[in-house]
Amino acid sequence: MAWLMAILQTLLFIALAPLLSGWIKRVKCRLQNRKAPSLFQPYRDLRKLYRKQPIVPHPASWIFRAAPYIVFASAVLAAATVPLAAIHLPTARIADVIVLVGFFALGRMFLVLAGMDVGTAFGGMGSSREMTISSLAEPAMLMAVFTLAMSAHTTNLSQAVNFVLDTGLVLRPSFVFALGGLMLVAIAETGRIPVDNPATHLELTMIHEAMILEYSGRWLALIEWASQIKLMLYGVLIANIFFPWGIAQTFTVNALALGLGVITLKLAVLAVMLAVSEVLFAKMRIFRVQEYLSFAYLLSVLGMLSHIILEAAR
Repeated sequence: MAWLMAILQTLLFIALAPLLSGWIKRVKCRLQNRKAPSLFQPYRDLRKLYRKQPIVPHPASWIFRAAPYIVFASAVLAAATVPLAAIHLPTARIADVIVLVGFFALGRMFLVLAGMDVGTAFGGMGSSREMTISSLAEPAMLMAVFTLAMSAHTTNLSQAVNFVLDTGLVLRPSFVFALGGLMLVAIAETGRIPVDNPATHLELTMIHEAMILEYSGRWLALIEWASQIKLMLYGVLIANIFFPWGIAQTFTVNALALGLGVITLKLAVLAVMLAVSEVLFAKMRIFRVQEYLSFAYLLSVLGMLSHIILEAAR
């Protein structure tokens, strides 16, 4: 039963990630007084892309062909390590924050290599920008999660969530700073406004889209699907690490149904907050991204320092 729940939870990640993207687009359209597409439009886009035959550029090597599958597989493996609707699953043994960051880095590395493999100017530019942003975002993310790890005395995500559940609703300044830092990192890592705009192909502003301009067909569908899974992963991390109440601690039907309903509500709220921020803020210039991520790192460091000071004061 436990392994079945672990497999079903991973499948839910894969199946519901496009729905979250559709909800964000729908909310943004409503806020901008535009006609909103269907919630299931991302599924239709993926199906349309998957039916098309991919076109391989002449100078492409095996890296270009293998990258979409590796990127998608790394996103699925990362989804298997993050508790969605229940904890105490068999996959909790590998549900470590270091493992999670490693899966993210694996997918990013092959995507960057694929962007440079063809030799186009856009691919090299996007790969360079992606590595610059990731080198600033990953330390901030690790620092934010390590703040929680120092409180729970573990880097295991399932055990950390269980620690927050056991301690109850307590206002911790360290968690507030870490939450702010992780939310800023999530926006940068998923290529959302104000760091990047996934809906544009302007040569001076695009980052993620520049690396995948040469992809088409089912390969592009796999990359887009992996990006949607990654967006949902960050949302689940924020919801279940800092607000884990409602997540199932047993495998009863009522507990699992409550856990699934609560995480759906949390993700819907986070999606509305993301849509509102993207409507209110414009995309920043590329050289301002380092200031943005430096502020995220500062928040994460303040969270860790506040935890250390409070522990020393006790």
